[in-house]
Amino acid sequence: MKRRTLPVVAAFAAAASLFLTACGGGDDGSGSSEDGGKIAGADEGGGKTKDSPSPTASQDGSADHPAVELPADVKNVFESWKTGDPVKDAALADARRRIDATDAAIADGESESKAIPFYYKGEALVGAAEWISGFKKEGLSVTGTTRYYAPQVTKHNATAVGILYCADESKAYTKNRKTGKTDKTPVTDKSYVLYNTRLDKNKQGVWQTTMLSSERGNAKCTP
Repeated sequence: MKRRTLPVVAAFAAAASLFLTACGGGDDGSGSSEDGGKIAGADEGGGKTKDSPSPTASQDGSADHPAVELPADVKNVFESWKTGDPVKDAALADARRRIDATDAAIADGESESKAIPFYYKGEALVGAAEWISGFKKEGLSVTGTTRYYAPQVTKHNATAVGILYCADESKAYTKNRKTGKTDKTPVTDKSYVLYNTRLDKNKQGVWQTTMLSSERGNAKCTP
């Protein structure tokens, strides 16, 4: 969740209650009362180039994935997002695609993007749609680089996993859609976010995010 101004946080406050909080502490990327955040954001800027092109099929080959493009000034870096375990890696791959899809929807102002219900389900889907709409309503997008690191995957069963991961948003910012002005904020502990998610594999083989919560400034993620 990239840094944001308070109005967007307020706009998303209602959606925050839709997420099942499992991190403890204040929600952020999926609904925060802190000074700002992003749900794996993106930016509206200029021409678009593909960032980490997604395969057309899931790891088990059972489902086509929607094409997702990020603006040239938005980059998501995923560090050590492979474990060698096929089930865990398939879930991590769709978690990455979900992050990029959310960013692209924010950049395009598309709260009804087809990629969102592809990667989200249930309460998490409703919350994601409201989050994206909040950026559009406030006339904001995001820009810069977000680093996602230290993923930990826990298998619940053959079709359900939990993924904890960190995000470094110290080089990610909000940007005014009309003026293109970037709101650069100081780097603090709040620039680092711990995400807690649950993914469930559907009949098409897609690992959908069904729960997403976050905590800004969690000690697991701060330098």
